[in-house]
Amino acid sequence: MHIWNINDFPPPIDIETRSVLKKLTSARSQLAELKGLVTSLPNPSILINTLALQEAKDSSEVENIIATHDELFKSTPQEQAFTPASKEVHNYARALFSGFKLVRDNQFLTLNHIKSIHTVLSDSEIGFRTHSGTELRNNKTGETVFIPPQDPQHITDLMSRLESFINDNENDYDPLVRMALMHHQFESIHPFPDGNGRTGRILNILYLVLTGLIDIPILYLSRYITTTKYDYYRLLQGVRDSGNWEEWIIYILDGITATAKHTIELVNAFKNLMQDYKNRLRDETKIYSQDILNVIFKHPYTKISNIMQSQNIGRQTATKYLNIMVTCGLLEKHKIGRQSYYINIQLLNLFTEMPPLETQ
Repeated sequence: MHIWNINDFPPPIDIETRSVLKKLTSARSQLAELKGLVTSLPNPSILINTLALQEAKDSSEVENIIATHDELFKSTPQEQAFTPASKEVHNYARALFSGFKLVRDNQFLTLNHIKSIHTVLSDSEIGFRTHSGTELRNNKTGETVFIPPQDPQHITDLMSRLESFINDNENDYDPLVRMALMHHQFESIHPFPDGNGRTGRILNILYLVLTGLIDIPILYLSRYITTTKYDYYRLLQGVRDSGNWEEWIIYILDGITATAKHTIELVNAFKNLMQDYKNRLRDETKIYSQDILNVIFKHPYTKISNIMQSQNIGRQTATKYLNIMVTCGLLEKHKIGRQSYYINIQLLNLFTEMPPLETQ
């Protein structure tokens, strides 16, 4: 067995064992099905916004940052109407989108890009760690389980090698194996004073886009990690303690397979619900337009100003349109303070009441 050393990266090619290759087949098959399904959507960007907020919520929960769906969907970055937890979640979503734009526009992922993503995430331009003292501890016992690199130059050197690995298209590893290796190395370097876990999970998504395995940021592992948190930390440490790469890689591949299956179900349900609303708007009202449909599916909570902007109409007319949809049972109206929200309850339930992931 190859004993792990943070300076010895990447590890030998023989980590792609028979068991790993078998899991790769399943993971790649599910990813290909998901990619094809998303391509068939008339406007995939409508789905991205709500999915990204759900991912941001799940990823933040890994770090014990808990925001309810209600406070999350009512708040917007523009209004700054945040609880501390919802602000963290919105920052994550903004960082994800900024990273996606960087990867889409540049077709590579640099250290400056990673720092930029972290700046948006943390709402502060911190950069890599420059002081020693960072230790990773067991949350229950308080015991130190791992001490990441402490010297600033060592951190920069390791991150530079990781940057080369991420952008090396000639590497012999399968891209999904490379993602598992990349994630472990990034979390072990722990380059930032804070926010490493959430930054690392964003990098997973961006790497799938960078390698063409998905076209848009739609496959998120955070729910899988939250559901299997004990195994996640145990297997991260298992590589450090004994070089057990196989079990770690299989864990990540199982996560990709389970999450892709779950996302396929979600996308199909979203697609069917949107078609149902489209038919009902046409049959039961005289206000149907694709733009209106897009607005009430881009975000479960719609405000009057959203319809005003999409239709270029006045407040009175926009309110009339929304009230028609309430009368038809397509939306529910809730007034909180001075603000009225028109909630697509069925869309909200789609994200909050999905069956749990089928983990191994």
